Amino acid sequence: MTIAPATALTGPSALLPEKLLRTTLRKLWGDRGSKLALVAVALLILTALTAPLLSWLGGWSPTTFDSQAIDPYLGGMPRGPLGGISTEHWLGVEPVTGRDLFARVVHGAQVSLLIAFTATAIVVMVGTATGIAAGYFGGRVDTVLSRLMDLTMSFPSLIFMIAMMSVAQDVNRVLLMTVVIGVFGWPGIARVVRGEALSLRHREYVEAARVAGSGSWRILTRQILPNISGPIIAYTTLLIPGMISTEAALSFLGVGVRPPTSSWGQMIAEAVTYYETDPMYFLIPSAFLFVAVLAFTVLGDALRDILDPQGGLS
Repeated sequence: MTIAPATALTGPSALLPEKLLRTTLRKLWGDRGSKLALVAVALLILTALTAPLLSWLGGWSPTTFDSQAIDPYLGGMPRGPLGGISTEHWLGVEPVTGRDLFARVVHGAQVSLLIAFTATAIVVMVGTATGIAAGYFGGRVDTVLSRLMDLTMSFPSLIFMIAMMSVAQDVNRVLLMTVVIGVFGWPGIARVVRGEALSLRHREYVEAARVAGSGSWRILTRQILPNISGPIIAYTTLLIPGMISTEAALSFLGVGVRPPTSSWGQMIAEAVTYYETDPMYFLIPSAFLFVAVLAFTVLGDALRDILDPQGGLS
């Protein structure tokens, strides 16, 4: 007797993609905290995508000096209250240089989110592929890949990142930061995916597909991967705030992106000298960094609850 591959999947991934998306958005929009986080994330992404347009509307580029906005007799401090906030400079200006803070903050969002999203994509692709292979095939494959995860996680990643960024001088800093952050981030999601794959490889629909003659690639892509997509999506959202914080930390330590390219971490590092005399210079990039990390964290927590295979989308 021939057993046809089972088509009914368990968990939230059994839903059609359109229905899953609608159900997820409805649940997110139904919770006040998740709704605010979703709106904040959408605004941050929109800000990053339209940074050149926003800085043009503000009338200043992030690298233009405005000597009229600072007072040379006060050590280059901004003229006017609240760090020089005015109709001409919406968020004030940097001390000494007079560069427009609004333009630098929106371009900093572009750099920070580009690095965070690209590094997260690398982490998710490498971690998912490694974890699903280790969990499904088991045996020697699982042993080798698990030891590779342990080896990567045993590295003091922050120290190694600082060393790599300090040694590599004449390279694209954004590309280098993306690769370095991605290289050390994949074992976490690989462990999550491995555990899910271990629990699914002996399920009835997987065994039915195997008996019906489906190959390993088809089983992995048609049976196992759709059923662990929920945890992967939730974990991905939770990865992004960590990536943003890592980029900001490296830039704060002086081994991230270099001027004149703006970054929130770099701006905060430069503002430390002026936090007593010009607190707005410190508070504005810090507020954007705080909102970004908080919004993505809250959204990731909400998605984890909704997409939980044990009963999120019932």
